[in-house]
Formats: sequence, C-alpha cells, structure tokens
Amino acid sequence: MSSKLPSKAKCVVIGAGIVGNGMVYHLAKLGWKDIVQIDKGPLPNPGGSTGHASNFIFPVDHSKEMTAITAESMRQYKEFGTFTESGGIEVARTPERMQELARRITSAKSWGVDGGRIISPEEVKKLVPYIDETVILGGYYQPTVGVVDSLRTGTLMREKAAEMGAAQSFANVEVQDITTENGRVKAVVTDQGTIEADYVVIATGCWSPKLAAMAGAHIPLTPAVHQMKDIGPVPFFKDTKGDIEWPIIRDMDTFMYERQHGTGLEIGSYAHRPILYNAEDLPSNATATLSPTEFAFTQVDFDIQDEHSYELMPSIVGDENVREKYACNGILSYTPDGMPILGETPEVKGLWSVAAVWIKEGPGTAKSVAEWMVLGDSKIDLHASNIARFHEHHKDDKHVKARVAESFNKTYGIVHPLEQYESNRKVRLSPYYDREAKLGAVFYETAGWERPFWYECNKDLVAKFGDKVMPRTAEWESRWWSPIINAEHLQMRETAGIVDLTAFAYFDITGPSALAVVQKAALRQMDVAIGRVVYTPVLGPNGGFKSDLTIMRLGESHFRVVTGGAHGMADKKWFADLLPEDGSATIKDITSDYTTLGVWGPNARKIVQEVTSADMSNEAFKFSTCKEIDIKGVKVLASRISYVGDLGWEFYVPMADGPALWDALWESGKNHGMIPVGIGVYGTTGRLEKCYRAYGPELETEYTVVEAGMQTPKLKDADFIGKEAHVKHRSEKPAAMLCTLFVDDHTSSTGEKRYMMGNEPILTLDKQPITDSHGRRSYVTSAGSAPSLGKHILMSYLPTELAVAGNKFIVEYLGEHYPCSIAEVGATSVFDPSNERILA
Repeated sequence: MSSKLPSKAKCVVIGAGIVGNGMVYHLAKLGWKDIVQIDKGPLPNPGGSTGHASNFIFPVDHSKEMTAITAESMRQYKEFGTFTESGGIEVARTPERMQELARRITSAKSWGVDGGRIISPEEVKKLVPYIDETVILGGYYQPTVGVVDSLRTGTLMREKAAEMGAAQSFANVEVQDITTENGRVKAVVTDQGTIEADYVVIATGCWSPKLAAMAGAHIPLTPAVHQMKDIGPVPFFKDTKGDIEWPIIRDMDTFMYERQHGTGLEIGSYAHRPILYNAEDLPSNATATLSPTEFAFTQVDFDIQDEHSYELMPSIVGDENVREKYACNGILSYTPDGMPILGETPEVKGLWSVAAVWIKEGPGTAKSVAEWMVLGDSKIDLHASNIARFHEHHKDDKHVKARVAESFNKTYGIVHPLEQYESNRKVRLSPYYDREAKLGAVFYETAGWERPFWYECNKDLVAKFGDKVMPRTAEWESRWWSPIINAEHLQMRETAGIVDLTAFAYFDITGPSALAVVQKAALRQMDVAIGRVVYTPVLGPNGGFKSDLTIMRLGESHFRVVTGGAHGMADKKWFADLLPEDGSATIKDITSDYTTLGVWGPNARKIVQEVTSADMSNEAFKFSTCKEIDIKGVKVLASRISYVGDLGWEFYVPMADGPALWDALWESGKNHGMIPVGIGVYGTTGRLEKCYRAYGPELETEYTVVEAGMQTPKLKDADFIGKEAHVKHRSEKPAAMLCTLFVDDHTSSTGEKRYMMGNEPILTLDKQPITDSHGRRSYVTSAGSAPSLGKHILMSYLPTELAVAGNKFIVEYLGEHYPCSIAEVGATSVFDPSNERILA
C-alpha cells in the first residue's frame, strides 16, 4: 500500500470488503489502470459485514440471477483456494417445507446445480450424527455446499490488482463528500485529501445510502441485525483439524442455521424480530466495541432460537460444558425487494453502486459489475438487481424499512412466486381505484400501483364456463390465483373486457435528435410515419435483450415510449443515457401524469364507436397506429395494439380525465357484454395463448432475438446498440429456440391434477436435464392456462436439434414428472395464429 493519497484516478473504489476488493481485482483484469481503493477502516478487516460473516454458501436460489452469481462466486473462491466443501442439508419439520425442498430441487436442476437430492431423517442422521432426526421429516442434501475465507480472498484480490500495476489501496481514509458537476461524478473528498475521478464505486454495504446521499443519489437499503452465537468447545468436534468437517444444517422451518466452526458450533437466526438501523447509527472503528457492524447481543431476541437449536441438536446445545464463546447482533444490508443494488446510479453518471451483496455473491457480483462498467454489459443478466429499477417512492426510507421489516423473517421462508407484500400499500392509486374496489377487485401491486388481478363481481362466470375455467384443487398453485381469471378470459373472448393499465411507465423523447435517440435504442425501424406504433426489442451490446416496449411516433420530433411499470425506470435510464450532450433531445417522465385503459374483445369496436365520432373501422384505424380521438368530450390518445390476442385499443389520457373515460366506456360496454378484466388475463392467459414473450421470463441478455423467434426478414440500415452482435446471430444457427409446449397429462401420483407455475426443468423422456451447446439448461420460462384451448402452456428454450413440433418431454414439478410436448416452435401463436381476431 502507498502512503500518500493521489489527487487523480480513473476510478475510486470505496470499500475494502469482499465486494470492494473484488471490484478492484476485476476492473484491473479487464484492463483498467489508475484505480484507487479507500476504506475508513484498517486492512485486512476494515469492520464491515465481511469481517463477521458466517461465510457459508448454499448454491441454490429460486432466482436464476442469484444462482448464477453464486456459482460464479464459488468458482472464484475455489480458484483462490479459499473454498472448503462441506456439504449442506436444509431440513424440514413440516410437510409444507418438504414440498418447498422439492421445489428447491427443481430450481437447482433448472439452473444447472447438480448433485442434490431429498433424503430421509435417517440419512440426515448418518451425515450429521449430532442431530435429533425425530424432529424432522427429511432434508435436501446438496454436497457442493461449502465455506469460504472471504477476508483472505479479498486480500488476495487486492494484492493481485496491485501486482498488475493497476491499483493502490489506502486504509483508514474517511470519505467526507462526493462532488458532482453537470450530473456527473467529479471527486471524492476525504480526510486525507481530494481525489478527482471519472468513476466512483460505492461498495460499502450498510454505509452505502450515506455515501450516495453525498452525491445526491439514492441506494435504498437499510442496515439490519442478523443474530449469531458461537458455542463450544464441542466434544464431538475435539479432533477437528480445520474449520469444518461436517455438513452445514439449515433448519428452515425455525429460520435457523447451525454450522461447525472448528471446535465450536455457530448458530445463526433469522427468526428474531426485525431490528433495523440507519447508516448514521453505525459507530466508527474507534468507538465500536468489536467492530462497527458487530452490535451488542440481545439474548431476549435469541431465546426462541436457543429452544429450537436444543430440539435439533440436544447433545451439543444441552451439554452444560458447552458454553457461549461469542455472540453478536451482526449488521447486514437488506433491500426493499430482497435483491442487490447494482449499476450506475440514475441521478449521477459515473457513480456506481455495488451494494447489499452478501458473501456468497461477492466475487461473482464484482466480476459482473466490472464487465458492465468496462464492456457495457455483463455476461450474467443483472436486470433484477439493477439500481435503476426503483421508482421514487421505493427510495423513501419509510418504504424501505416497512418492506424489510415484513420480509426479514421470510429470509428462510416459503415464499410463493405470486406472494404480495402487505406493507406500504396504496401508495399509487389509479383514477379508477374506487370503481374497481366496488366491483370486488383483488388488488396486486406493481411499482407501487394497485392493479386488479381479478374481479369478484365476475364469480358467476365460473359456473357459466364450468370445467373450461380449468379449476385447480391443489393448495400451492391455487394460492394467489382464482378460477375467475380464466372465466374473465373466456368472457373477454366472447364479448369484451376493460383493463386498467395505469401501471405502465411512459416517457416522451422530444427535440431535433429524438429520432436518432430512439433509432439507437430500438431494434425495429423508428423512422416511420407519424401515428405509427412500433413494438420493439431493446438490445444490449451482446445482442441480448435489455427490454421490449412500444414506441409511438406522435410528431416529427416527438416519440412516446410505453413500457411495463416494473422495469420502467430502468428503461427510462437506458434512453436517458443516449441523449446527446448538446441538449438536442430531452426525455420527460409522464408516468404519474397519465393513465391507460384497454378495451379488447370481439365487441370492442362497437363499444368504442358508440362513444366517439372518430371512425374506428379497420379501414380508418389500422393495427399498429395511434391517433387522438374524442370520447364523450375527453381527448384521448388511442393506440390500436393488443397484448391479449383480440381486437381493441389502449387509451391514454391525463389522470384527471381517467374517471370520465372509464364511465363512458363502461356505460357503452353494458350494451355489449363487456366485463372488467384483471391483470391475470392481460399478463398471463391472454399473453400465453398468443405466445407473446415477456421481458425477464423469456427475454434477457442470455438469449438472442433469433433464439426468441423475433427476428424480422429485413434489418434496418440505421445503427443501434447490439447491431453487430445481432447481425452475427442472424448468420449463425441458433443454439436454442423458444418453444411453446402443452402439458399432456396433469395427473399426479395422488390422482390430483397439478399445474406448473414457471422455472421448472424440462427433461428428456428418461428424466435427464437438457443442456444446449452454450451450457444453458432448458426450463419453463412462463407457465399458465390457455382457457380458449383447454390447455396449460409452458414456454421454454430448447436446443435447436430438439425443437421440433410434436417432440415429447418431461416437466418436473414439486418432485413429480409430467409429460409435455411441443405445440409450436418460434413465435407462431397457438391461438388464432393468423391474427384474424386482432386484425378484424
């Protein structure tokens, strides 16, 4: 380490835990020089969460993104010689947990984590002799679980970056300010001098919000307590030679883990009450009793965990000679949605966040963010961790703490894929909310908006359509679902439905260079006639998907982008980053100013025509066009597109005009059988019958436009991000193709019919995982009912040589196997493939 702080650097990395050290190392490996790393604490342990972490890694998560990051981290720990494989077992005390363990096995198979299996209590006992197997029903054994030395790994990374001549590291340097100029980071002001920098990386865990605020940015996380204690010496471990020789146990139903730690046993808890702090509450290194992130242990919060650990391991925990050696309320970073916070901040260019990253993800995250900074994109798709995902209300401390308080005890919980938060709801209400509530809307939340998922007023339709609603009896897939969704779908196909789409994100791009901006972002041709509506993928530099959205040309130099609310702010940043510095194009977020209603179905034209003097005929109002019309005195921007596979329009109006628009359409709809329809139809059943792809499930950076079956016959001449890669993909044989499959038989071993929900592995007929030539496993990207066809649809990428209509496979769901077959390869719809209904 040097002694004098330089006055300039290409990049300043703040933080010297596993994440900060990983950033320095990977930026250096990618060729960056002149990197300066600083931390306010001493090295090698500056006092952050890395210093007191339990350091074990279970490789499986229901999130593909987190599993991939963890796998890359494990690879690096092994490369540095700091990984010890011990095996691990997640044990179950309840039948519900046994089902969840079967679900975790399916996630492991989908994401390529092999070797795991469900084992009996007796098998658990053989692997871990000091457990009382009578209190459990079984376990999920994963032999590749292990522990790491994160401090040693970080030290090696830091040293290697220095050996490359790329980085200098400075301990005991406190950041006092981060300055900006014209929206870009300028310098880091410390107690030992100021460093001007092109890039600043905040890798300071719990302190990240405080540092971001210095620059006027937001990193919405909260420090939270995770209790742990170390007891010993344990007689059973007296001959232990290293850190660990026996499998780690996660007692999932009690939110607890136990792991051998040399001659001791470490017990960690996620069962206690949520104990949340602010970054300002963390003490300095000088005043901290142990370290700034090791608070005094509160035994009263751990009492219940002592009881649970005694039940599971009485021979150790009940031994009076085994005493408490160490205990603390350790501080970790928690975010409002449970995902890390990665990427360049939307508020300040050049200021990057690598926050809320735990030990198991540290090296993999650092590598991915370094790739993003240097190459423009990461090999692993990080869309769920992108800092730009947050809307303004997400950044509010009240929201952050409410969501973390609710989710903390779900760290080891059984969380349903559709489970809704209860805290901090009704933050954003559409102008139709009261009307929808009176109709019995069941509200789900997206980006703070309350959206009807189905309407209880339509419950009589379930009897009308009978078995066509494809009723479910199993509790798991019936949870957060209703047969009313499928009934609404069928009624919309017969008559019409009105859908609240207020949760869309909207932004206008205007100015002389507006066309150049949208051309650069969009795969499709944007130099189109005024009034054209273009659905387009947005690609990253590698030709993979960064988004898919709709762009309307409203004027010569005026384009409106309409995109999903969940990813809307990330899309906004993507376009904003393309704006020219000369100000010849600007972007304006109008998300909170506008609302959208959709009307679709065979009677949609009749309903709309009765309330407008505009000609809504097919000849006068073509598909993929938009125009301003008048509906009962309300000026409306009408766009003729469809995400549900039926004739209809989206109608955009200012919020204040929303109620009048609803009332006009509602009154007209009474004469034509129109019903209110929820997002359960719009986002799932209607979409899947048309085989429409969705960003996230089907469209991500790992797959190409060709593999998704979305390439156009002709490519525009204008340049766009990812064009070079896309041209290459068009000339190559794809490694996989996105296919639509039908489940051929839903009957389980008990005779009950079961319905897949997504992320399940697709297997060969002899029940082996399927891997394409790029090493990607085949799994269900989306699943749901196709009520018009009486089928349950699965979408999945399959190796090209297997992607043949009629080919048969197995889908594994909760430990059982069900036959399925390919209905269509590519983008051809299984419902109305010629689009006669949409184009009517």
